[in-house]
Amino acid sequence: MTTFTAYVEWDEEVQLFVGSVPGIRGAHTQAATLDELRDNLREVLELLAEEGELSASEAPRFVGLQQLDVAV
Repeated sequence: MTTFTAYVEWDEEVQLFVGSVPGIRGAHTQAATLDELRDNLREVLELLAEEGELSASEAPRFVGLQQLDVAV
């Protein structure tokens, strides 16, 4: 079992949660609820593993997030 860290955002325009796993090409999806998003991301990762596009040794190591204040 390998643990992946997903980045989750709320897309106001489409009214959906959007999730991606940084460092894993193709590991992104969207859903109406966080539970559904988690299930969708798990399914995407499992499909990538089945297709040989993902292995445990390629799992990126999550370090952290930083918030930046920028005058825009």
